[in-house]
Amino acid sequence: MGEMSAELLDGTKVAGRMNMKTADRVGQLLAAGRTVGLGTILVGDDAPSANYVAMKHADCAIMGITSVHEHLSGAATQAEVESIIDRMNADLNIDGILVQLPLPEGMNQEEVLRRINPEKDVDGLHPFNLGRLAMGQPGPLPCTPAGIVDLLLAHRVPVAGQHVVIIGRGLTVGRPLALLMALPRVGCNAAVSVVHRGVENISEIVRSGDVVVSAAGSPGLVTPEMVKPGAAVVGAGTSFANGRLLSDIADGVENLAGWITPRIGGVGPMTRAMLMRNTVLAAEKVR
Repeated sequence: MGEMSAELLDGTKVAGRMNMKTADRVGQLLAAGRTVGLGTILVGDDAPSANYVAMKHADCAIMGITSVHEHLSGAATQAEVESIIDRMNADLNIDGILVQLPLPEGMNQEEVLRRINPEKDVDGLHPFNLGRLAMGQPGPLPCTPAGIVDLLLAHRVPVAGQHVVIIGRGLTVGRPLALLMALPRVGCNAAVSVVHRGVENISEIVRSGDVVVSAAGSPGLVTPEMVKPGAAVVGAGTSFANGRLLSDIADGVENLAGWITPRIGGVGPMTRAMLMRNTVLAAEKVR
């Protein structure tokens, strides 16, 4: 195996720069006597989810954002979750509300997301905000898709007019990213294909991508044979085994790709930076 040829898409570094700007904006609000608040809701005891929420609260503390957290047991009812959302919707000190996904089996995720006031929806997943995105109107963008666009932009990866292949059609990444990447905006304006397990010639389509984003949560799904030499490859799907974070991108892809995300420190920090930015945007709008 030759040496790695791909440039690392360093999300930690790019997110750090974004967070400095966000912290400045929080500082300006605080100086004007206003607070910025984020409310988070976690249902159940999924360890990776709990870890993500803890990281988001640590980010808030660094930025000067006040954070409130509600942790419900996996036995919590839909009504209990919705009553907490109602309370946070009514709380003037909470600018953004985040429900950590996935929710436990049997809970209606769409109903829960729809309960959030769209102006406090810092995850950008309320139907109203997804509608804004589909229409190309300003509004809070889903954090991971927006983070991926900014990560590619920061590393000057050509996207406009290129073929972007997205693996996975989930609500949090695949679907909104496809909408965003096709829009005529900076860092986007691409030809977009969305593939998933139901597509027969998936390898062929992925190999035609100038930019490949895998958000399937299937370890090692994207193999070197599936990647066009010089393509930018983004691993946005994660899964866990024995406490270790696994990527959708198989070993060896880094020897072919032009750009690639590291296993840790790629998309994750960007998602969190976007959440902080969306929270401050919501606060600036309200005050």
